[in-house]
Amino acid sequence: MLYIRILIALLIACFATIGTAPAALKVGLIYDVTGRGDLSFCDAAYAGAKKAKDEWEFKLTEVTPSQSTDTELTLRRLAKLKYDLIIGVGFLFQEPMNRVAGDFPDVKFALIDAIIEQPNVASLTYRAHEGTFLAGVIAALKTETKQVGFVGGMKVPLVEAFEIGYYAGIQAANPDIKFVADYIGVTPQAFNDPTRGKELALAQYKRGVDIILAAAGASGLGVLEAAKAEQKSIIWVDSNGNNLAPGLVLTSVIKGVEISVYETIKSVQEGNFSGGLKDYGLKEGGVTYIVDDINRALLPDEILEQVEAFKAKIIAGDIAVPHERQ
Repeated sequence: MLYIRILIALLIACFATIGTAPAALKVGLIYDVTGRGDLSFCDAAYAGAKKAKDEWEFKLTEVTPSQSTDTELTLRRLAKLKYDLIIGVGFLFQEPMNRVAGDFPDVKFALIDAIIEQPNVASLTYRAHEGTFLAGVIAALKTETKQVGFVGGMKVPLVEAFEIGYYAGIQAANPDIKFVADYIGVTPQAFNDPTRGKELALAQYKRGVDIILAAAGASGLGVLEAAKAEQKSIIWVDSNGNNLAPGLVLTSVIKGVEISVYETIKSVQEGNFSGGLKDYGLKEGGVTYIVDDINRALLPDEILEQVEAFKAKIIAGDIAVPHERQ
């Protein structure tokens, strides 16, 4: 009788194990004020999440807070729902995520473009200034008017680093080139104002600038419109925009947002997530400039050879690209 009871118990346990699949992950992807569709930063984050979702079929929840005050509420809501990983897309999440992560130590978080020193937060940062340095070399070697421009979104150190690296590359290739930089504003809305982006870009083009690097989120779409209207060159950032205006987009400087989001989700899926700083630059392959079939004809071999020479020096540590104003 005892033997039969043991056998029945084993059979029940076996069937229960067979019928229970591991719970699918729940991942929250919270965008900044621009949201998906910027053809830049937010879209790159989504691409990484989608790649992971296609591979592991988990629940992906996307949220674009209607205003900055909703950010912390959104983080808390997903944390209370026990999401396995919550990703904040942009430095604007730094303060609210720091508070929420402290209140929910068992929830895993990832923050793009800023640092939080908590064990349950992976801080994903990128040395984008190394990439824009190379873009500056390209601009310096391609400009015909010897005037090169920059249009940034919100005037904060993170975006200024794009400009500073870009200018350093221009100076390294040709210190005689005139440089002009404009910023759209000092609030997060500066990343979502294509009209103002277009106005600033048109003004630069009309003053003689023939190449502009746009580091402005969705506002960069306005810079792109200006480039098309004036048939002048533009350099895109954060995602590959070479196809946005073939013949006008000299190159795209991309940060490893897509791959870092994918790798972070993968670490949770495989059970080896770790908090702390994950910093990506040229050496790690987390920052690069894009040469493909669309823009290859715009970049002669002699230009690419010089760009690659500078790239090798940066990776070797022979050139330290500045990212702060002196």
